[in-house]
Amino acid sequence: MGIYDEHLDRNAANYQPLTPLSHLARAALVFPDHTAIIHGSLRRSYAEFYARSRQLASALERRGIAPGETVAVMLSNTPAMLEAHHGVPMCGAVLLSINTRLDAAIIAFQLDHSETKIVIVDREFSGVMAEALTLASVKPLVVDYDDPDFPADAPARKGALIGSLEYEALVAEGDPAYEWRMPSDEWDAISLNYTSGTTGNPKGVVYHHRGAALMGYGNVIAAGMGKHPVYLWTLPMFHCNGWCFPWTLAVQAGTHVCLRWVRAKAMFDAIADHGVTHLCGAPIVMSTLINAPAAEKRDFTQTVTFNTAAAPPPQAVLAGMRDAGFEVTHLYGLTETYGPAVVNEWKREWEALEGPERAAQKARQGVRYTVLEDLTVMNPDTMEKTPADGETIGEVMFRGNIVMRGYLKNPEASAEAFRGGWFHSGDLGVMHEDGYIELKDRAKDIIISGGENISSIEVENALYQHPAVQTAAVVAKPDEKWGETPLAFVELKPGREVTADELMEHCRARLARYKCPKEIVFAEIPKTSTGKVQKYVLRKMTT
Repeated sequence: MGIYDEHLDRNAANYQPLTPLSHLARAALVFPDHTAIIHGSLRRSYAEFYARSRQLASALERRGIAPGETVAVMLSNTPAMLEAHHGVPMCGAVLLSINTRLDAAIIAFQLDHSETKIVIVDREFSGVMAEALTLASVKPLVVDYDDPDFPADAPARKGALIGSLEYEALVAEGDPAYEWRMPSDEWDAISLNYTSGTTGNPKGVVYHHRGAALMGYGNVIAAGMGKHPVYLWTLPMFHCNGWCFPWTLAVQAGTHVCLRWVRAKAMFDAIADHGVTHLCGAPIVMSTLINAPAAEKRDFTQTVTFNTAAAPPPQAVLAGMRDAGFEVTHLYGLTETYGPAVVNEWKREWEALEGPERAAQKARQGVRYTVLEDLTVMNPDTMEKTPADGETIGEVMFRGNIVMRGYLKNPEASAEAFRGGWFHSGDLGVMHEDGYIELKDRAKDIIISGGENISSIEVENALYQHPAVQTAAVVAKPDEKWGETPLAFVELKPGREVTADELMEHCRARLARYKCPKEIVFAEIPKTSTGKVQKYVLRKMTT
């Protein structure tokens, strides 16, 4: 024991667990009157945001929610979703944000697997949630969220009330001065996010308070957020907890501009009317913006930072965004890394590049976030780093404090993911000489469409359920609007016939619509001598 180990112990005065909840508490103290949330006609200050989050936490505790228990939400990008991100962990509970595009069976699995005690559901999704609750074994308290600013021109999308309590009534049960709980340990779980389920059921990714707090700082740096940024919610908040931006904005006392649906006019109006400085999204959002009719576009004077983390945007889209006043930053990450953990750190000397050269630099995934300790490319078998030559392919691996705790109730999957002391992403890439990584393929054949992960195996399994299908192989096809879409190659059994439309309908009955193939090609599928489908050959046929 050295001199620096004597009488210099941790204590309450010099050590407190990191938590993103402290970001909101500070913002409310320093900027109580600054606008925290804009949603339709609603304006909510930081003082109000903080008070309502504490009120929700208090109400959940009074309803019997104990630390470490799960509160699920199925909400759009609304104030209730922002309050849930703070209020749920403020009482020590764990937030499960359910993907609003999922089918009832998967939702039921998540409710059961997470042992959900309370579920808060937006009326837009009450139909599928009602079906899921009939399939689930758990019987949570169901709370309806009836958004007062639900667009009046879309009444058909507003479902029935299915709960025993309305959200505002729940909040009213709580105390706005509630003394919220600091986590007893920064390693305590703050949220649960399910993967897309590449094989079997989806895995539950557990985030901790420390990682979520650090992501607040990391996102501010990566996105270049100065004081009082204005953030437009085009990215679903259910997606990796909105890449942790629901917690991030309070670091710089920014304004959340809520948006239920991604529509060109609504985005341009928000950018022009509220002075939006930042937004995130998949290539589909960029395409929506630059291809909007002139009547839906608005002029704005500020440069808007657009963070994208799906498939690399096409060169034409990047050029169109730049001309329209947007600066695109390419990010990369996974659910297991709290969303983006890698940023294409743009260098001044690259500003002189044009056309393909500039696009090639933009398309690289980049370098580690400042709050990620290490990022590399390795041979997954030998666990040796690949040479930084831009050619040798290996598996992209992460190490640091913004890597998940592990998979809920799945020690085998956690051990495999952390084999050798690194998180194995399953993504294949190369390391360039300057330390920037670039993805080359996805080891699990995941298709990223509109920012959502689609398992090719899941789509293939649906196709195989048709009696006429002998072999099915699904690959990603580049798409200017969605980034990628599923393309299915199908080989029929001898003497059997089926049309592409019939197979499409077959898939729609078994999969969420966004997972269904956008195109079906009937062909003899190339295989190795052992019968394994050669997907790399099929991918060459998609370009």
